[in-house]
Amino acid sequence: MNTARLYKEGSSEIEGLAGPLLFVSDMRGAACGERVTVETDGRFREGQVLSVRDDLCVVLLFEGTEGLSTGRTTVWLERDAVKTGVGEILRGQVLSGRGLPLDGGDLYGAEDFLPVEGLPLNPAVRAVPTAAVETGLSALDVAAPLMLGQKFSLFAPPGLPGLETAARIAGSALIRSGRSLVSGKERTPLVIFVGMGLAEREEDCFLEFFNREDDAAGGVFLLNRAGDPIGERLLIPRVALTVAEHFAFRKGLDVLVVMADMFRYAQAFWETTAFGDRRRFDLGSDLAGLCGRSGCLAGRPGSVTQLLVAETPADHPFAELLGRLTEGRIVLDRRLHVRGISPPIDVLESRFRISAKAVGRGRTIDAHEALAARLRSAYAEAREAAGLYREFTESFEKIFLDQKARRTFAQSEAAAWEVLNLLPSSEFL
Repeated sequence: MNTARLYKEGSSEIEGLAGPLLFVSDMRGAACGERVTVETDGRFREGQVLSVRDDLCVVLLFEGTEGLSTGRTTVWLERDAVKTGVGEILRGQVLSGRGLPLDGGDLYGAEDFLPVEGLPLNPAVRAVPTAAVETGLSALDVAAPLMLGQKFSLFAPPGLPGLETAARIAGSALIRSGRSLVSGKERTPLVIFVGMGLAEREEDCFLEFFNREDDAAGGVFLLNRAGDPIGERLLIPRVALTVAEHFAFRKGLDVLVVMADMFRYAQAFWETTAFGDRRRFDLGSDLAGLCGRSGCLAGRPGSVTQLLVAETPADHPFAELLGRLTEGRIVLDRRLHVRGISPPIDVLESRFRISAKAVGRGRTIDAHEALAARLRSAYAEAREAAGLYREFTESFEKIFLDQKARRTFAQSEAAAWEVLNLLPSSEFL
């Protein structure tokens, strides 16, 4: 029998405020991850318990602590997890970091409300990737194909078009092979685009993509601006992945989650831990938990694929950390960008773990792995030879890498052979 709660548990023993964190004592029975309501002068804000140590409870406020007074604030335990609405009503909407419509609408039509603190997929129920994602970009589709259900990082030093490249991938991604494909047809993944700490120019690019792409218009967009609370910046990827899991594992859809910028997420994480107990927070573990929520389930349709964009060089310590947690990386090169190559993807630095079950005849390109190895080897040696093979290097970059329109696997294969046939001999092959 259900019984109504006649009272709420809480505490007004506020020990201090720091950044987005509230420190409160005498919170008996508080649990990590629990949702709380913070009341000040009749106004309410939402938060989450980050840690409980002895008698001190650390609470993260999604809207920040600005304007709070330690003498007039009460923290109420809600005895529930932080949840977000899921369902078809989210398609085509631009949402805040808490999963609420930016235009002030509601989610009364949500099919369910699910906890945002999901768990990594159990390796025992994961399926081996059996499909490649056709991004339309030859630099990826031939040399470093994306596998369905995996997670990938994209590193773009400041000034390079990382967000634009990610949007380009998301807007043209197709899945032409794999276990749930109807013979002779391709399918388009559902795109969930997550913007974290975006500046005005980046937000414009973000929304331009939303308005321009027909397929993207049916996706879900979550936006956290540079001036928005960092508490929401820590919440937004969890909201996105919860929505993705609903569409993937309850509805059987293939979902592509694009998150940018992960470095700003990391900065928000570091800023938060600077005020709290550093022993309780570890960025590597936090990112591993997010990355672990991608994958395919054995014997069931649907998948979650992640593309994590970071505005950092590939040799930055954060990039090295994120790279260890993903199955592959895309690296943008400033030299190519200066030369006008678009997208400026460095195929020698970009590399993925390729599943033999997802590429090859009838799926992507005949002898795909051999062609990718041959192409990369020829380009690497030509760049080393400099002047002697400058013509090949320039042709490779102008014919193969630089592209204005989307290419199919077959068109990318043709572009690869076009540049390989320019070699004066089989010296590189």
